[in-house]
Amino acid sequence: MSFYQQLQSATEQDRQSLLGTEMIRRTFTGEIEVEDYVRFLSQAFHHVKHTVPLLMSVGARLGDDKEWLRTMVAEYIEEEIGHQEWVLNDIAACGHDKEAVRNSSPNFETELMVSYAYDLVNRVNPVGFFGMVLVLEGTSVNLADSAADRIKGVLNLPERAFSYLRSHGSLDQEHIKFLETLMNRFEAPEDQQRIIHSAQAFYRLYRGVFESIRH
Repeated sequence: MSFYQQLQSATEQDRQSLLGTEMIRRTFTGEIEVEDYVRFLSQAFHHVKHTVPLLMSVGARLGDDKEWLRTMVAEYIEEEIGHQEWVLNDIAACGHDKEAVRNSSPNFETELMVSYAYDLVNRVNPVGFFGMVLVLEGTSVNLADSAADRIKGVLNLPERAFSYLRSHGSLDQEHIKFLETLMNRFEAPEDQQRIIHSAQAFYRLYRGVFESIRH
């Protein structure tokens, strides 16, 4: 069994717990409202804007033995630059004030997830950040397109309100292939255990973000 397969197996229960949140359930039963979607996008903005700074921190803290990883991080940074603006544009397409969201504060649960990521990268082990990538990218690829279709159908929103979800949907399969290839290059047991532990933690933290959206 490859390390990526081990990682998926070790986090299956946490993944199912996230998928069982009320917000995700209501999205697919058609009970979602525009305000719910905008609240989701608002919290997405508050963590997506940290993706590039976090990746930069990861690259800076890697040792010479992981120069191969630093190169891959650099490529990933190029792909992620500016995605927070896509989120804000989606909010505007929903008829809401994107500048108000830009200047707002995140929910505590979102702030906690972001803080955990920075602490993990800067104090513990930078490779643990890829546990967060697994959770955010993996969840998006599995749900984003179908969620966008459902929300669009129920709320009659324009397609331009879904650039963030669409970009992280089926078209993002390349990111998952990239992540699988990347994970399978980690051979040190301490790195593997750190990634498994952080992925389990981020599933719990991301569940908290979803649970905070209705409050």
